[in-house]
Amino acid sequence: MFINIFNFDNIGEFLLNAFYRVVPALICITFHELAHGYTAYRLGDRTAKDMGRLTLNPIKHIDIFGLLMMIIFKFGWAKPVPVNMRNFKRPKWYMAITAIAGPLSNLIIAAVVMFIFGLIFEALGGNRAEGAGRVILQLVENTAFLSVALAVFNLMPIPPLDGSKVLFSLLPERTYYKLMQYERYGFIILIVVLNTSVFRDTIGWLTDSIFDGFKELLYTAYWLVN
Repeated sequence: MFINIFNFDNIGEFLLNAFYRVVPALICITFHELAHGYTAYRLGDRTAKDMGRLTLNPIKHIDIFGLLMMIIFKFGWAKPVPVNMRNFKRPKWYMAITAIAGPLSNLIIAAVVMFIFGLIFEALGGNRAEGAGRVILQLVENTAFLSVALAVFNLMPIPPLDGSKVLFSLLPERTYYKLMQYERYGFIILIVVLNTSVFRDTIGWLTDSIFDGFKELLYTAYWLVN
């Protein structure tokens, strides 16, 4: 196994594949976390702003280990934007809005990126693209797909993912705050779920289905310029 990984015949391909993953990951993660922080700020919580997290600088949002996991295993995470619910006038509901802002931003990015993909596809060589044109098209497509995948994944109702905060907001106040106390232990459940074929198949199917829907934007943009 180690011979294959460090074989100099494959190192160029390995680095290129890592590049194709890292750049889209930085884009998707940055907008996702910025959306959380900005929404919280608009709803009355300045925590993210005061900590310098309302920025498009990806370095502020990177979790090094999470990024390495993204490169090697195609699954990773960012440094969560800090949110203090006590600064919200309606803590439970505003927290749900703050949580949904991240996945929503990723779906918007995917839509915009797919439209751009359609606009530049033919100009960069289309299916026959080579060199820089091929790299750009691959990066754009990867960004759209990863953005959809990140949105779908984070909408899972398992703590500490965003979907759990939205689901928990529907519960009675006492139950909500009790569950939030155990949120950090949800990561263990998440790891277990990630290793089941049912999860991989379901999340994969949802991601592919939504991504296929966004392809209509690609075809629309392609039609506009051709």
